[in-house]
Amino acid sequence: MFDFRLKVFYTVAKKNSFTKAAKVLLISQPAVTKHIQEIESYYKTKLFVRNGMKIALTESGELLCGYAEDIFSTYRNLEFDMHALNAKMDGSLRLGASTTISQYVLPPMLAAFREKVGDIHIDVVSDNTFAIENALLNKQIDVGMVEGNSKNPQIKYIDFIKDEIVLVCKANNPFVKSGVVSPSDLKNFTFLLRESGSGTLDVIESNLNKVGISVHDLKSDMSFSSTESIKMYLMHSNSFAFLSIHAILKELKYNELIVVDINGLDIHRYFSVIQRQGQESALVELFIRFAQSYNLKL
Repeated sequence: MFDFRLKVFYTVAKKNSFTKAAKVLLISQPAVTKHIQEIESYYKTKLFVRNGMKIALTESGELLCGYAEDIFSTYRNLEFDMHALNAKMDGSLRLGASTTISQYVLPPMLAAFREKVGDIHIDVVSDNTFAIENALLNKQIDVGMVEGNSKNPQIKYIDFIKDEIVLVCKANNPFVKSGVVSPSDLKNFTFLLRESGSGTLDVIESNLNKVGISVHDLKSDMSFSSTESIKMYLMHSNSFAFLSIHAILKELKYNELIVVDINGLDIHRYFSVIQRQGQESALVELFIRFAQSYNLKL
């Protein structure tokens, strides 16, 4: 329903690559280039500049990208509202969410969803990613929201929010002088880690391996299953922790915690909505559509 060329442009802008955009859109790279050139010809402006092998948006490109996000957000809202109008609006939804999502992402989302759909009863359970996936497969919940790298073939994963995991400590931690550390410095710190089965811990481990660090190289002060407990402990110790940026917005605002950059290491992931493969439920599909439309508002 929207101009495919705009979708091509937006995908290139988000992937920072013509090649990656072509793979996502299932078209050739010359076709991607042609669509971009047609937009540039229409507006008589350049949308991208090349710097060696990398590309970046021009000022015109940034402007168009902002409008594209608004257009796609409106389209997703339209699609959701049309489906909501025709869906059965009663019954209940059993929802499971991993810890970080249930504490920091889900509450405002559920409030907005409840306002849209009316009299639906929603039961929410919170646990780590491993437990939520098992609950879905055992039909204890209808739909889940998880973090981490797991890809169970019995489960369909739908990305809906991009997240960043950052190194965090208290604002006056004496071990941090410049706000930047090297990967090897991590071995000298003490850490609070999430429990086994945590999606966050899985992502941290796989990314540390890329810079030659094992999670077992980190000196663990103790393990917590609660992000709130980790944050409170950090404020009263010289320990460090890897936490979702969504979990520490308030503490950053009031300078209670700080983010410490690690040279050569950025940890990104997506939160995913999960459903059983082959599952067909109007209410589940409606919730997933809402989660996708809610994404761009965060």
